[in-house]
Amino acid sequence: MGLSGTTKKMTLGVGLAAMAMIIGGVLVCLLIDTRTILEALFFAIGTVLTSALNVWKIVLLERSIKKTLEMEDPDTGKNYIRFQYLLRYFLTGAVLLAIGLFGYFTPHTSIIFCAVFGLFTMQISIMIVRHMNLDENT
Repeated sequence: MGLSGTTKKMTLGVGLAAMAMIIGGVLVCLLIDTRTILEALFFAIGTVLTSALNVWKIVLLERSIKKTLEMEDPDTGKNYIRFQYLLRYFLTGAVLLAIGLFGYFTPHTSIIFCAVFGLFTMQISIMIVRHMNLDENT
């Protein structure tokens, strides 16, 4: 079962948004103080982790939609979609908790901030895909 064109575009959008955030974050960290190279590294790690989570959530969403459309009983489909919805939010919470605990027990708090910024890569990719689709239709 291959990925749809929209999923591929969203994955590309998440990657582009993550790269822009990483480059911007590293530049800001280095402009503030050149001794913060380690903070810049943790900023990049947090952004990559949450962006990878977003890609995984996009793939899970596509698979759950395809599987639900194949189901014959509407109630079973609704329950399956609800379960998948909760699973995606549980995964997000688990990753944020792990990053938060790491940031709490170490002096590298930038990983917490970049993890939150990394969650926005999905919304940015949605805007990119919408813009790409608008350009294709004109």
